[in-house]
Amino acid sequence: MVKVHESSMRILSGEDALTAYQFHTHTATHYFCKVCGIYPFHRKRVTPDHFGVNVFCLEGFDPDGIPARATVGKGMA
Repeated sequence: MVKVHESSMRILSGEDALTAYQFHTHTATHYFCKVCGIYPFHRKRVTPDHFGVNVFCLEGFDPDGIPARATVGKGMA
């Protein structure tokens, strides 16, 4: 995921195929494709004016230049 300010995010196509999921405080919103189930982006809880974007869903995008941070999922409480 890459953090993007809402003013820099545009959905060019496929918005009708998205569905949203919210839980707990309903601050964050997670979007999924209704057809294939992929998780392309979410509106962040901590910074609700930003989206977390799954760069592997972007057509033609090469993620090699993005610094990666290793995490242990169970430690992300």
